[in-house]
Amino acid sequence: MARLLSVVLALALGVATAFQPMRAPLTRSVQLEAAKEDRVGAAVAAGVMAASLASPALAITAEERAQLSYLQVKGTGLANRCSEVVGTDSLSVKSGTSMVDFCLEPKAFFVEETTTNKKGDTKTDFVATKLMTRQTYTLDGISGTWKDEGGKLTFTEEDGIDYAPTTVQVPGGERVPFLFTVKELVAKGAAGGNTLKPGYEFGGSFKVPSYRTGLFLDPKGRGMATGYDQAQALPGLQTGDEEAELFNENNKVFDVLSGSVEFEVQNVNKEQSEIAGVFVSAQPSDTDLGGKEPKKLLLKGIFYGKLE
Repeated sequence: MARLLSVVLALALGVATAFQPMRAPLTRSVQLEAAKEDRVGAAVAAGVMAASLASPALAITAEERAQLSYLQVKGTGLANRCSEVVGTDSLSVKSGTSMVDFCLEPKAFFVEETTTNKKGDTKTDFVATKLMTRQTYTLDGISGTWKDEGGKLTFTEEDGIDYAPTTVQVPGGERVPFLFTVKELVAKGAAGGNTLKPGYEFGGSFKVPSYRTGLFLDPKGRGMATGYDQAQALPGLQTGDEEAELFNENNKVFDVLSGSVEFEVQNVNKEQSEIAGVFVSAQPSDTDLGGKEPKKLLLKGIFYGKLE
């Protein structure tokens, strides 16, 4: 009886197995789709890991940045940030010392505005603005030379990514374009030796080239090196005071103005020969190739530099 029962159970199991649906073999398209999903999942995981490794909210030093790959930096905002320095050492500078990887990252933008209250009183002050440019407004890779001139250090900017077209919007809605730059900067330090340490200040003036180039055409097709000489149709036929008002619009010029900047060293790492701190820069806005008066801008941010 026991032998018969075991035979029946074996037959039942065989029948159940026979009637189970067989798994169809994966076709080529299904295999490719599965592999594609695996690659997408891996890319998403890598992006999440990169964001956790290099979050813009966290400080990052140049040494930590050098350990990240291109994909780990891409999309995180780190390419638009200056490296930070840890340490409060002091660093002696000899005449002829080069500073490389000089970086300026603005944190706040202000535009000078004149407002009139209900009583008719006018007030001129710098107002905070909203940044309209994507993360391409930081100056980086700038190089220059330090010189010791009679006990005063002087830094002269020579090369690098020293300009960045930027646009901000004032509270009233007007957008103000400008060329953030430190071209031909000559920054002199305070008297008292050739040592960079926390609290050391240096600054000077620089050139601000035109926001537009000579090939730019305005909405009426006028340009400096190409396009129409004057506005067409009725505006071009006006004379007297009307013509004087259009003179600057018709005669484009490549304005080269000037600005000034002040730096204060806050951190120094002697082992890595790095300095970092804050800066305040004042410069004019775009003149639309001489067609309008520039506005005054005030920028505040952080800087980084490595001495060689």
